[in-house]
Amino acid sequence: MRILVIEDYAPLRRSLIQGLREAGFAVDAAADGQEGLANALSGSYDTVVLDLMLPKVDGTDILKALRKRGIHTPVLILTARDGLSDRVQGLDLGADDYLVKPFAFPELLARIRALIRRFYDTLASTIHVADLAIDTAARVVQRGGRPIDLSAREYVLLEYLALRKGRVVTRAEIWDHLYDFASDPASNVIDVYIGYLRRKIDSGHAVKLIHTRRGLGYTLVEEA
Repeated sequence: MRILVIEDYAPLRRSLIQGLREAGFAVDAAADGQEGLANALSGSYDTVVLDLMLPKVDGTDILKALRKRGIHTPVLILTARDGLSDRVQGLDLGADDYLVKPFAFPELLARIRALIRRFYDTLASTIHVADLAIDTAARVVQRGGRPIDLSAREYVLLEYLALRKGRVVTRAEIWDHLYDFASDPASNVIDVYIGYLRRKIDSGHAVKLIHTRRGLGYTLVEEA
């Protein structure tokens, strides 16, 4: 999943980038509201983590601009403004969640995961595809009741396919949602990781779940 962090305080911004990347997310970051708004309008993000008190363009103006243009990317406000009126204003402007600084990083991750599930109309924390179970809260994957050990990058690719289960996901969509601006879209990394997943998810099973739609992309589905 791809996250945009808009935060002007450099130590916190660096900490968020590191923590989110270690959790397997692709992360783009902006140090001011002007850059953050440009990124939010041009990129495909699964969540925007937004500070309110930003130089150049205020966080509330970013939120208004996104919703005015019909961009429904989940927005998690991360701010020191802890008054009731501030929270109400942020939510009324279209924010999806609100977390007050200082905060516990595991709570931030849990809130981001919940926003992503809601965005993809998946309310349950565990996604099932045939005998494959993906616990998006614990990040635990099992098939036929047996645990499957995945790297962070393998897991986020599988989770994205699972959130779109039964639908074809194009290579462009995978790049947009799993890789940040620093990644090279010309590389074959997607094919490599699809291969890793096939070996771990499908190898030894009569029913294959990861399928290639030639010229289109990939899908996670049980086929008769």
